[in-house]
Amino acid sequence: MSKKHIEECVRASLEGYFKDLRGTEPDGLYDMMIRVVERPLLEVVMNQADNNQSRAAEWLGLNRNTLRKKLVEHKLVK
Repeated sequence: MSKKHIEECVRASLEGYFKDLRGTEPDGLYDMMIRVVERPLLEVVMNQADNNQSRAAEWLGLNRNTLRKKLVEHKLVK
């Protein structure tokens, strides 16, 4: 799956979201998108990195402490 394919999936999902709103204006769209994308991103990357936080942080372009904070926020670690 290419970066372009992921972008197309996100675009299609957002278009469907707006269609479902039926003219109602969205609220807090940016924060909602970050919440719904961040958790599965962290889950998949951690799985692919064999739960190695240093490796996952490097792949994500994050500081390891930032990754750890996000994992705790999403209740993916204690």
